[in-house]
Amino acid sequence: MRKLAALFASPLAALFAVVPLAGCMSIADAGVLVDVTVIDRSTGQQLEVYRHRGQLYVAGTPGNRYAVVMRNKSAGRLLTVLSVDGVNALNGQTAATSQSGYVLSAWQAAEIAGWRKSMDDVAAFYFTSVADSYAGRTDRPQNVGVIGVAVYREAVPVPEPAVTMHQRQRGAGNEAGAAGAAAERRAAASDAPQPAAKAAAPAHDEARSELADSRLGTGHGERISAPTQYTAFRRASHTPSEVLTIRYDSRANLLAQGIIPRPPQRWTPDPTPNPFPGGFTPDPRG
Repeated sequence: MRKLAALFASPLAALFAVVPLAGCMSIADAGVLVDVTVIDRSTGQQLEVYRHRGQLYVAGTPGNRYAVVMRNKSAGRLLTVLSVDGVNALNGQTAATSQSGYVLSAWQAAEIAGWRKSMDDVAAFYFTSVADSYAGRTDRPQNVGVIGVAVYREAVPVPEPAVTMHQRQRGAGNEAGAAGAAAERRAAASDAPQPAAKAAAPAHDEARSELADSRLGTGHGERISAPTQYTAFRRASHTPSEVLTIRYDSRANLLAQGIIPRPPQRWTPDPTPNPFPGGFTPDPRG
């Protein structure tokens, strides 16, 4: 497979990462613009996806490294803001869709395997306890167990219309007014409110607290090479074109919550004879 491109971006600038991917991918969260899958890097297997009440889940193995793979399905560049446990995977800030992200070129994909530490490396993602997770260790454990990708289209420059001599003469006298109006529009755009991350409400019930303590989060692991570079990117809109979400937890927890269906039980005869199998005494034959 070709080398695939991902970009880290602020509203006007982005970081570009080149990541080689091999083999085919099946779809975990299939959006209109981007597909998202989760790979267990310790086994090399893509995690199976379970659908439950309109949500998607994968089962992680504690201690195993993993990566989020994003594939651009469109013919244009896209900005993807990656959130893990409610934390921006690129800059470590509490995640908001208006923040920096990775840019994917047309039809390309990228494997994001950790928290960005520099232009050259990341700290590996791995499944761990809430207390050991990066979010937990930075006092932000409320949103552990969820991976989110906010997707933005790139703004396309609008060509300027042809100007006649008459229009030039009329416009010469209005340059100051036009410049002032443009300045006002830019100021209004810069003042537009940005969406903020919404924190989950704390659990008050003791049973829910115990369940929360057993959930999986994402740790801050060893440094691994992941070179990248900056690129220019301008969003086409203030809000994402789509937001993709995958939740994760241990297999035991997903089974306990009924998210992973239990296999049907097969009946097997009891080899131990029963001394009281019937009711009243029947007549003998003959």
